[in-house]
Amino acid sequence: MKFLCLAYGDEDGWNGLSDEEKQDALAQDKVIQDRGNFVSAVQPAVTAVRNWDNNLQVTEGIDKTHGLPLAGFSVIEAANVEEVVNLVADTPCARANGVIEIRQLWDINS
Repeated sequence: MKFLCLAYGDEDGWNGLSDEEKQDALAQDKVIQDRGNFVSAVQPAVTAVRNWDNNLQVTEGIDKTHGLPLAGFSVIEAANVEEVVNLVADTPCARANGVIEIRQLWDINS
């Protein structure tokens, strides 16, 4: 199974970690990458697209619906969600007062 992991966090949380905590968190990102999974941070610039009722709206800026900007994402192949939780629990956003959303991807190519 594949899982999309959306990492939400900000610089304040990251800057609140010690250098050792930062290195540990980045090392966990490396563990996920070494498994062959894709991990990336994102730029702070955001373009949001909505096309509700054929009314196209394109806006610039972060959606503050849940309070934290999207900081990065990964696509992880794992046996189950518990395995993914164990992999992302010590990543930068999870450690730095952020949130990781995990969503199972549907295999639409089968």
